[in-house]
Amino acid sequence: MSAHNVEPDQLPAPAAHNEGKTIAAWVTNGGIVLGVTISGIGLMIPNAALSWAGLGVAAAALIAGAVLRALGHGQPLK
Repeated sequence: MSAHNVEPDQLPAPAAHNEGKTIAAWVTNGGIVLGVTISGIGLMIPNAALSWAGLGVAAAALIAGAVLRALGHGQPLK
């Protein structure tokens, strides 16, 4: 066993109360899952347009999440 003592001033700051469960996080995660699912279906049935459309949905989800975070619906910046 280690005899290393951790002082209270060496501890990290506490996590935010929402633990990342914000509107921005849900929209981003849901959009990426939807986009990758669409793209995966497009790869299974050889359809390049559907594959690219799925990637477009995922990219739009990333942009929407960034916009929502900038509007204050996401995890606060430090």
